[in-house]
Amino acid sequence: MAVRKFKPTTPGQRHKIIGTFEEITASVPEKSLVCGKRSTGGRNHTGKMTVRYIGGGHKKKFRFIDFRREKDGVPAVVKTIEYDPNRSARIALLFYADGEKRYIIAPNGLKVGATVMSGAEAAPEIGNALPLQNIPVGTVIHNIELRPGQGALLVRSAGNFAQLTSREGRYCVIKLPSGETRQILSACKATVGSVGNSDHALESSGKAGRSRWLGRRPHNRGVVMNPHDHPMGGGEGRQSGGHPRSRKGLYAKGLKTRAPKKQSNKYIIERCNK
Repeated sequence: MAVRKFKPTTPGQRHKIIGTFEEITASVPEKSLVCGKRSTGGRNHTGKMTVRYIGGGHKKKFRFIDFRREKDGVPAVVKTIEYDPNRSARIALLFYADGEKRYIIAPNGLKVGATVMSGAEAAPEIGNALPLQNIPVGTVIHNIELRPGQGALLVRSAGNFAQLTSREGRYCVIKLPSGETRQILSACKATVGSVGNSDHALESSGKAGRSRWLGRRPHNRGVVMNPHDHPMGGGEGRQSGGHPRSRKGLYAKGLKTRAPKKQSNKYIIERCNK
């Protein structure tokens, strides 16, 4: 994938950088794999706004993505590469040999016409999903499960990848994109390769209107509010807001929020540096 830069013919075009969509091969999704998606506008079931800065945006349809990849031993052909408004990555439409159709996250390098498969017998090639115990050490992977059969939870956004670094008994040691190193059961599945659309991080909207199309309303900083509106508000002139904190007074940066006795702490070998 590549990105497009525009000539500064207008203020909005000056800093605009968007993807080229050259890998997209279909503009209409598979009808049997989509459903309507309702937006809340940040309001709960009583109509009260509980999340600020959400509202508007273009209508979206939800695509059902196969994160479990449980059709073991059945080969599938990549029919199309499509855009998904609900995620940063592209999605691929698979036609299985038994006639079923499913969407998966499109890995980097997956082309239309390629054949993919899942299961312990699958080869460790791009797009194939197999248990971690069958993947060679050092392989770049994504769509990683935390429990066998649960479905992929880790490493699903555009351009991300993890690496299988070693094996220790029933567990595999995975280095995640955050820099964290943790153990995951060898029976959990992962997909070989990195997530596609890696140039997504280079994109720049160029104007506030593009955020409105995505359903994001203008966000007010706490330091520009009055003291009764935000803990960081008030002061004569441009005063510092003090330690960053939320509207309810909870520290927003630097405070450890992970539960100290969380059950999964024992599987984390090395924390991320962030």
